[in-house]
Amino acid sequence: MYREQTASLSLSEAILGKAKDYLQLTKFTLSFLVVFSCVVGYLMVPQVNMGSAKVLLLFIAGICITGAANAFNQLMERDTDALMRRTAGRPLPAGRMQPAEALTVALVLTFTGLILLSVYFNPLSAWVSLLSLCLYAFVYTPWKRWNSLAVFVGAFPGALPPLIGWIAGSGTLSAGGWSLFLLQFFWQFPHFWAIAWIAHDDYQRAGFRLLPGNGTRNAYVAMQVLSFTILLIMAGFLPYLLHVYGSFALSAGLLTGAYLLYRAWKLVEKCDAASARQLMFAAYIYFIAVQLAMLIDKI
Repeated sequence: MYREQTASLSLSEAILGKAKDYLQLTKFTLSFLVVFSCVVGYLMVPQVNMGSAKVLLLFIAGICITGAANAFNQLMERDTDALMRRTAGRPLPAGRMQPAEALTVALVLTFTGLILLSVYFNPLSAWVSLLSLCLYAFVYTPWKRWNSLAVFVGAFPGALPPLIGWIAGSGTLSAGGWSLFLLQFFWQFPHFWAIAWIAHDDYQRAGFRLLPGNGTRNAYVAMQVLSFTILLIMAGFLPYLLHVYGSFALSAGLLTGAYLLYRAWKLVEKCDAASARQLMFAAYIYFIAVQLAMLIDKI
């Protein structure tokens, strides 16, 4: 009896451990935020009903595609991940998962997501999703080892989810979708440069150059953050002018954008990790607040 209980417990622990590894391989928490912006882009299409049952299908497809991109990324970076403290515990560098298993997961998720988008939405949304995956996994990922332009390159797949959602709902590459793309494109820079500032030493150990200029934490980088934050706030007017969202979302963007701008200015003044961390949180606040405000505007 005791042996049976022990075996059952060991099996449960093994299953739970494997599930955690898959969640870590696909970066589920990050994927959730990315896919949320895709769903919001879908719901912003005028002819899409807020209560549409297809929202769940889009969410599943988005999780599959985004999770696949992250799995490919970790598969390609398993050697450099082992050099960084914050990533050394991931399944591949830690030896809990073999590359063949990670590749299988990535391929299954890719095909599942593409099939769902093609069948239940439209082929164009599937093609743009595939483009996003390829840009992230096979262009941005290796580019990080070359120079800091990788952040600019990575901003494209990072900004495509709301456009993909718009395409899924409208079937077109119309101006409304591009306005949401532009908004998320400019958001990438203060968000990611804040992370790159905080994790600078870790990235250096892995040979990644992600900060602009000479790759060090300095006033030039902080000024770049400030400049792109201003561009982000300005970009927030475009969806409003195109009637994608209303005054509530615009106000939310201006309010949280002002706070983000304040945090960017503090980084210019102090040029320290604490200011970068506060900037990172301010970027997340902006992202979540604007997405939620867009949904409220639609209601």
